[in-house]
Amino acid sequence: MRIVLDAMGSDACPHPEVDGAIQAIEIFGDEIILVGDSTQVRPLLEARGNPGKIKLIHAEETITMEDKGLKLALKAKRKNSQTSMAVGMDLVKNGEADAFITAGNTGGALTTAYFRLGVMDGVERPGLTAMVPTKDGFCVVLDIGANPDCKPEHLLQFGIMGSVYAEKALGVARPKVGLLSNGEEAGKGNELARAAFPLLQASTLNFFGNIEGKELFGGDVDVAVTDGFTGNVLIKASEAVAKLLVDVLRESMLSSTRTKIGALLAKPAFTALKGMLDPDEIGAAPLLGLNGLVFVGHGRSNAKAIFSAIKAARSAVDAQLIEAMGSAIQEQLQQTS
Repeated sequence: MRIVLDAMGSDACPHPEVDGAIQAIEIFGDEIILVGDSTQVRPLLEARGNPGKIKLIHAEETITMEDKGLKLALKAKRKNSQTSMAVGMDLVKNGEADAFITAGNTGGALTTAYFRLGVMDGVERPGLTAMVPTKDGFCVVLDIGANPDCKPEHLLQFGIMGSVYAEKALGVARPKVGLLSNGEEAGKGNELARAAFPLLQASTLNFFGNIEGKELFGGDVDVAVTDGFTGNVLIKASEAVAKLLVDVLRESMLSSTRTKIGALLAKPAFTALKGMLDPDEIGAAPLLGLNGLVFVGHGRSNAKAIFSAIKAARSAVDAQLIEAMGSAIQEQLQQTS
């Protein structure tokens, strides 16, 4: 297995990428291809005793957080682009690697992937996913920001792609798919949700119906679909609330000798909670619907997050996610034709 890692993606690049790649080599033994500025990456590899299965490919340019509009499109689209994202994704496109990972500009990753890999037949918009912790595990939520404005057909496609990902990469048998809305009853929601409901209901998906936050976090569904604007607000609000709760609990438990004793006794429970809410355990989220595996991590990714991203990408490759998703989309197209 060959995983391509954008060495220039994270805020602290290339240190987390190099350290995470070395950890993955030690555990999995697969080939890792680091793409980026070799003058920055090579000294780090040499200082850490570069394992033999790490390959370095030089890329002269980087897509930064400041790249937007036409400038971003040109960097992503031009045939001889030398950005670390373009070079890395071209390796996947040409069959020289099995998956690409970046902790860089999400819009840059989406735009580059759209131009260089293209979307699957039957998919209009790739969907960015998130693994949201629930009472019983995790829920695949998409879209979380790639597509602020959507059509009902896009939500159906998100449901298909999310269901395949939950089944193949996470091992969920016949995943339940919910439509995020402001009420459980059919007919609730804005114009988009009301129009998407019958499409999801008539599909081959295991459609649960409309869901609110309590069903999502309660673990009633395995996949939740929504537009990118709502999904992005949901994810960012959830992360902020989770941090607030942890900070308040920590402050309260350390406020006196009595509560400190209680905190010590409750340490295993707090450790489990921290692990469930730790984004570094997830590492990166896939952009679903592309003709190739692309995973996008957070800019604040550390070595642990990069390692987790590599682990997630390996699972998707092992599960033959691209092939399974393409088959599911074509099946749905045949049903509706």
